[in-house]
Amino acid sequence: METAKIKELVSRMTLEEKASLCSGLDFWHTKGVERLGIPSEMVSDGPHGLRKQDDKADHLGINDSIQAVCFPAGCATASSFNRELVTKLGETLGGEECQAENVSTILGPAMNIKRSPAVRT
Repeated sequence: METAKIKELVSRMTLEEKASLCSGLDFWHTKGVERLGIPSEMVSDGPHGLRKQDDKADHLGINDSIQAVCFPAGCATASSFNRELVTKLGETLGGEECQAENVSTILGPAMNIKRSPAVRT
């Protein structure tokens, strides 16, 4: 969706509707704004692959998840400093796996915090 359309939708939202977007509908779905045609969307985590629970979703990961590819940990891929590799990982996770499972957002793959060494003072 283009930036102008997003700004126009946000300008039409009430304060309550805007605030409602700060919490979820349930563990893995955003709240929609039906009045403006903004749908509820599914999000997922799983920094080493897509973690999606079908029927009985929980925030602890106790119930079974769909089968998914497991990629190397973020610290391993980040330490490669290989931008092409990380780009391909992002395309595979977000562009292919999420689309195949109807997930709009994945919270991963966790390379941003792994690439900067901690500064000690």
